[in-house]
Amino acid sequence: MKTVILGLTAALMFASGTATSAFAGSEDVAVDSAWARASIGVNRPGAAYMTIHNTGDEAVTLTGIRTDLAMMPDIHRTSTNAEGVSSMAPAGEIEIAPGEAVSLEPGGLHAMLMRLQRPMAEGESFSLTLDFSDGGAIVVEIPILGIAARGPEN
Repeated sequence: MKTVILGLTAALMFASGTATSAFAGSEDVAVDSAWARASIGVNRPGAAYMTIHNTGDEAVTLTGIRTDLAMMPDIHRTSTNAEGVSSMAPAGEIEIAPGEAVSLEPGGLHAMLMRLQRPMAEGESFSLTLDFSDGGAIVVEIPILGIAARGPEN
């Protein structure tokens, strides 16, 4: 398992969203296409979406997320049963194989933001920290799009 050294910061700019790595192996994990929809107040959860790439030669494991925007952020998975009923549940740890990517997108894995501390307003952004099993963390700046947005290009 790769050892991660905390403290070194490198900024990575992408077409949508910004990621800052808090460890020395930042070239092994990249985040792009980050976005979220505006919320209706704070009474309903928000969600954030992005693609997390492992460009290294060893698996990485996403263990959790943090943000001051929500008191209970978590990675959830939406699934639909044979009768067409959808439900969400915590996804637990997510392993990303070398050279692979995991997409957090509507209808699948997503960053669930429960107990919002403030409304998610269109045109604003917030920071979301991705925590990994080796002690590394990546801070992603998530732009908030309109309430009907369907992706970062809309």
